Amino acid sequence: MGLPSLHVHDLRHTGNTLAADMGVSLRNLMARMGHDNERAALIYQHKSATADRQIADGLDALLRASREQRPDGAGANHALAPGG
Repeated sequence: MGLPSLHVHDLRHTGNTLAADMGVSLRNLMARMGHDNERAALIYQHKSATADRQIADGLDALLRASREQRPDGAGANHALAPGG
C-alpha cells in the first residue's frame, strides 16, 4: 500500500474499535478477534463520543415511544416521576 508505518495490527485495531463504537457486544468482539477472554476484547471498548451519542439517541427514542403510547402524552414524564 506504500505506507511503511502502517501495520496489519493497526487495521485490526481500527476495525475492532469501529465495531465496538457501533455497539457490537463484548461476546461478538471476542468472536471477531478470536479471543477466549474478555480482557483482550475490553481494550476496544473504550469510551467514545460516538458511543455516548448512540446511547443518548437510544434513550431519547425510548422516552419518545413511551410518551406516544400514552393518550395524555405523559408517558416519559410519568416513567421518570418518583414511584412512576
